[in-house]
Amino acid sequence: MTTEQKQEHDDAPVLAVTGGASGIGRATARAWAAEGGRVVLLDLSEEALDATVGQLGDRARGVLADVTSRDSVDAAFASIAEREGRLDALVACAGNARPVPSAEMTDEQFQSLLEVHLNGTMRAARAAHPLLKESGGSIVTLSSVAGFQGMPRRASYNTVKHGMIGLTKTLAVEWAADGIRVNAVAPGYTWTPFNARLQAEGSLDPDPITARVPMKRWAQPEEIAEPILFLASRRASYVNGHTLVVDGGMTIAGDWYHFPQAAG
Repeated sequence: MTTEQKQEHDDAPVLAVTGGASGIGRATARAWAAEGGRVVLLDLSEEALDATVGQLGDRARGVLADVTSRDSVDAAFASIAEREGRLDALVACAGNARPVPSAEMTDEQFQSLLEVHLNGTMRAARAAHPLLKESGGSIVTLSSVAGFQGMPRRASYNTVKHGMIGLTKTLAVEWAADGIRVNAVAPGYTWTPFNARLQAEGSLDPDPITARVPMKRWAQPEEIAEPILFLASRRASYVNGHTLVVDGGMTIAGDWYHFPQAAG
């Protein structure tokens, strides 16, 4: 890297993305870098990190991090303070799903999603707080259409996605005094590698989902990344504590209701 390139990168805004090596996280990182920013990707998969950093080039850096471990998360953000020297936005994308009938769900299965989604987001937000307070930065969390609905076999997932909205509102109110905005994006069903795997395993049938969406298709990760980028950026400077639903109209569709045919 030349001196000129290093100076350019030093002046560029920095985004940290948990779960940044695949799916929506990777698409968000790519969009941020395309606008001239630097990206730090936090993920469990070294292979996926290497592949994503290879795609993004010298604007990106990968950090192995486990959001279920406070020590791991704190170390990741300490490295950002040391290496990048600033942080302008955090996007908390790390997540998973384990569909299980509620009557058969074990404590461990329920708790595992709390650890990744809710506790993991809180760990990342808390670790990022000092850097974001210094920059007047922002946080975007990931809820879901599951944060507004009750869905069978998704007790743990629905719970954490509802909880993400509550966490977002609380941090938005509390940290506004520190100059930090906190918002959420609630995606509809999106063609990520994770959902593709669920379909291949027989845990996800895409057809009834597609039929319920007024736009009659699933989102691509890039279509979720753009609203995330908007909320993370200065373009949304007066948006705080909001949950932006990006679902093709799925949660508001009332087309199950039909007027009866007129007699005669």
